[in-house]
Amino acid sequence: MDKTSYANLARAWEYVEDHAYSRQTQALLDAREQAAQCGLAQGSAAQAQLLHTLACMMRSTSVITIGSGSLVEIVQLVDALHGTGQLTAVDSSTQGIALIRKMFFALSDTTQTTLRAVNAPVNVFLPRLNGTDYDLIVVSGDAANYLDTFAQAPRLLREHGVIVFTDMLAFEGDEANGGVPNPADRSDKAVVMRQLLDMVQDDDRFEASLTPTGTGLLIAVKR
Repeated sequence: MDKTSYANLARAWEYVEDHAYSRQTQALLDAREQAAQCGLAQGSAAQAQLLHTLACMMRSTSVITIGSGSLVEIVQLVDALHGTGQLTAVDSSTQGIALIRKMFFALSDTTQTTLRAVNAPVNVFLPRLNGTDYDLIVVSGDAANYLDTFAQAPRLLREHGVIVFTDMLAFEGDEANGGVPNPADRSDKAVVMRQLLDMVQDDDRFEASLTPTGTGLLIAVKR
């Protein structure tokens, strides 16, 4: 593509993001503000909206979110469950899990969905779960979350279940230096994302696609 095409793509990303942000509910705006006050930057509004749509398309009833400092994404996923099923949020940080529990307490008056917040490393908690019980897994946060979760995904997901890896381009975080597109960026997140991208797309148990939504989503469907 020429420079004009790339410029148009950048404008398209900005338009989509602004449009998604303008349509956020008060609950989503409150979640974003609450997280920002605690120093937890929130991800793309368009990314959270896409996760909501994906969960609706799948008619998900059992969702796991990993490393979810993103309250906005959790609110969108809870809404997509339409008062049914269960959402389990796993976060190893004290601050993150405290915010999630506070938000779950507020949401408990408006939804019948079972909300579970777990303060534990993913490599400790996920092996304890029953296999083939989950429709959707969403991964974010520290680099270690990604490989540890993917190792468990084939066992945990139902047939045609989906795992979504956020920030696949590794643009988030203090160490980011151009992320995955910049070969000179050797930060932990960028190195892991490059490794993970090849690993998932080469795995015969999944069909996977990388999309530039937000800071990059890798969506993989279990065969």
